[in-house]
Amino acid sequence: MKIAKLAPILAALILAACQGRPSPAPTIGPNSASDPPRSVGSLQGISFGSIEGIDLPTDASDVANEVKDSQVAFVARYYRDPTSRWPPLSPSEARLLSSLGLKIVAVWEPLFPEPEYFTYYSGYNDAIAAYGQAQAVGQPAGSAVYFAVDFNAQELEPIEQYFHGVAAGFAAASGGRMVYRIGVYGSGDVCDAVKQAGLAQYSWLSNSISWTGSLDYDDWNIRQGEALTDLSFNHDSDEAKDDYGGFQVANDNIAAPTAVTRPPAITQVSVP
Repeated sequence: MKIAKLAPILAALILAACQGRPSPAPTIGPNSASDPPRSVGSLQGISFGSIEGIDLPTDASDVANEVKDSQVAFVARYYRDPTSRWPPLSPSEARLLSSLGLKIVAVWEPLFPEPEYFTYYSGYNDAIAAYGQAQAVGQPAGSAVYFAVDFNAQELEPIEQYFHGVAAGFAAASGGRMVYRIGVYGSGDVCDAVKQAGLAQYSWLSNSISWTGSLDYDDWNIRQGEALTDLSFNHDSDEAKDDYGGFQVANDNIAAPTAVTRPPAITQVSVP
């Protein structure tokens, strides 16, 4: 009887003790102890867990302090035809970016990004030129050079022939070894066609979402976006995932440009 009378009192004491305990602190997504650390986050439309970068047409050395103070992890810069009015990636620029802990993404941009330009022979010559500039910068073996198709290509066969030429040019420049991997920049359809054909190991989706196939293409290694509002200079933002072919150079890794004998003029090219 005494135990029965005490039971309600004990129950009330237990309930009061439970209500007095503090609730456990909530875990928040990527920052919880069980989740791997993310690369960089963003409030600019780039998802957590991705790698944020930028591409710009001018020498990044001129804005190195801004880049260093931002959250970007890589900078994409260009190899170019010598007659281009825009500066190519230089050895000193590559060393500076690497010393700041940034990775570099190399991209070759044709001087004339028009449908008629994209042939096997143009791809061969562009690869020869890009290889020489990559060697001069000290770009390490195994990293990538992207080749830009900077228009909304509708005929994909000439684009594929261009990338056949790129592969042949890289092989010729390196004595038969594929020193650098190949990337493609362009629309969703271009990236998909070139990558599915085995002519590129990486794809970089242009920010021109109205280009054919771009809205549905998700097999990208880099995806271009709008400019970041906290940077004052001309650039585009980029989002990368996993391996995207970036690299760093060391001060002692700068080689003299490799002398490459160009093939004789080709009047008709037989593509395997």
